[in-house]
Amino acid sequence: MTNDGTARMQMVFHLGVHGTDGDRLLKTLLNNRDWLLRNETEIVSPARHRGLLEEAMMALNGAAATPEMQQIMLDAMLETEAPQRVVMSSPTLLGTPARAVSREGLYPQIGSRSAALAGLFADAHAEFFVAIRNPAVLLSKLTHLNNGGYAAMMQGADPRNLRWRDTIQRLVRSAQGRRVVIWCHEDVPLIWPELVRLIGDIPPEAPLSGALLYMQELLGEAGMARLNAELGGRDQLSIAQRREIQTAILQDQLPPDAADEEINLPGWTQDLVDQITRDYHADVAEIAVLPGVEFVLP
Repeated sequence: MTNDGTARMQMVFHLGVHGTDGDRLLKTLLNNRDWLLRNETEIVSPARHRGLLEEAMMALNGAAATPEMQQIMLDAMLETEAPQRVVMSSPTLLGTPARAVSREGLYPQIGSRSAALAGLFADAHAEFFVAIRNPAVLLSKLTHLNNGGYAAMMQGADPRNLRWRDTIQRLVRSAQGRRVVIWCHEDVPLIWPELVRLIGDIPPEAPLSGALLYMQELLGEAGMARLNAELGGRDQLSIAQRREIQTAILQDQLPPDAADEEINLPGWTQDLVDQITRDYHADVAEIAVLPGVEFVLP
């Protein structure tokens, strides 16, 4: 609450990461724009904030924006008057793909970037949403996004030292009690509706367009026809029941190796992929119980 008793604006930053969501979250939220606007939530597309936020962060150099500067940025970004919740979704909020890896680990700047983003709107309440994924797969995606190739991207870093545990700990420390929501990209097909509702603050009883987006991509028309028939024939399904149905259909419709990702990185062996995958699972277990983190489980 502010000094005059009004609610503080919520600034919501979906930070990505690269090689996970693409622009699916942004598109899904925009497909629900009418409901969101009626409920004082505005979705700001990257085209309206990218250059603006970068210039402001450079100018402030870690300092908090004045109320006047905050208002100037809001006036430039927003299309509605005084929304209560403002959502931005873009991996560029974490910088370029070239900054994703260093000898210090994965996304070494996540702490300073998130603190700087919160400082841009110091009078609002910031929230941070981040997807993580197996570093072996993430590095494959980042290599394609990075013009310099694998060696330039790695900057001499040992891939075994790229631990999500350390990255998320940096984020939580910099968040200083602000909301931090984390999930595994591998779980997204099952948790997608809950993620969209969390980020948009859309209650369970409100209609949601695009709730089965990831399932549709995986199953195609025939599989979706079966899923819709299963879901449509049952009233008042719980989240757990819906996920059970989805899991059964995925297992039945998709070949066992459908979710496998080919890792073709210089110098990598299957043993290295297996080790990094084991470390990733260990990190996920640690992050899920980390104080200050809301972890979305399937």
